[in-house]
Amino acid sequence: MSLRPRLVAGAMTGTSIDSLDLALAAIDGHGLELRARLVEHVNIPLGSLAPGLREAAAGRPLSAERFAELAWELGELHAEAIARLAHSRTLDLAVVHGQTLFHRPPRSLQLVNLAPIAARLRCRVVGDLRQADLAAGGEGAPITPLADWILLRDEDARRAIVNLGGFANLTVLPAGRSGCIHHIDGADLCACNQVLDAIARRVLDAPFDRDGAAASSGVADPAATDALAGILEAQRRSRRSLGTGDEAAAWIEATRDRCAPADLAASAVAAIARTIAAGLGDRRVGSSAGDRILLAGGGCHNRALVGALARLARAPIGTTADRGIPVEAREALAMAVLGTLAEDDVEITLEAVTGRRGRAGRSGCRVG
Repeated sequence: MSLRPRLVAGAMTGTSIDSLDLALAAIDGHGLELRARLVEHVNIPLGSLAPGLREAAAGRPLSAERFAELAWELGELHAEAIARLAHSRTLDLAVVHGQTLFHRPPRSLQLVNLAPIAARLRCRVVGDLRQADLAAGGEGAPITPLADWILLRDEDARRAIVNLGGFANLTVLPAGRSGCIHHIDGADLCACNQVLDAIARRVLDAPFDRDGAAASSGVADPAATDALAGILEAQRRSRRSLGTGDEAAAWIEATRDRCAPADLAASAVAAIARTIAAGLGDRRVGSSAGDRILLAGGGCHNRALVGALARLARAPIGTTADRGIPVEAREALAMAVLGTLAEDDVEITLEAVTGRRGRAGRSGCRVG
């Protein structure tokens, strides 16, 4: 008699600090043999929480009381949103990434109070998945490659997963039949939506460049593009995880007065696409006929960025939606998978990706 699938909720708030992404997964099997199916997903705006989290992430002085308030309120938002997503279904596990406020290994802070989530859901809750890797000397990121292998590997060909989030990162998966987890490659590449959204807020008077409309209407300035590409290329070549201090804010301030707003956005898109394409080229993505690139993350909605990548990449480009995972749900679903793997005593990060030294031990802080 087969056991019922485990019902696991995954939650992710990205470095863009705009919304909470939630995914409900039905998980069959155990450990590296598990299979996950997306049941439902939802996106919840952070609303009044966003300004305070942005202040904290920007390093502005806040009282201990204010940090405690933000952590508690974010936990309550997660609790309410996950409960709504689950409806009357009983959860086996909830996996919460938390809001990254600081990341400079070995120090990293993902803010959220797990207690209100456990109290509301009456299930086990796992968070802070990066810390075991950091304690073992790793970069703590990118954290999703093993989940990508579970969810998106192909039986016959390599797949490259490019996340167009606050920072762009890359997973390259070996073919499913012949590949194993020791052949998975991955890396943070460069600042992405961190730059594009900052341009939108500072010169477009908008939270983001909807559909990449401004960038599509502008013309990339060669000098501005080269200057940003130099910054982003240094990030890519560093082979470290990206975070606090890597937002390229100084480039925006130095360039905004000599470029029209749309041209500034177009220049940023050109530099980001060039850097991501170089990362794909380093891993020879496109050197085999079956190679395919799948995009995920909020940057998928920026048509200018996706178009620029399609022109530069050497392999066909699609999105994770082509494999049944909406681009907004991929990271939240990955959290659900990683938390389940951690509960099954599987190390969720890979030495070849994060650079950790030896075993990291069991990942995550648990309540409930």
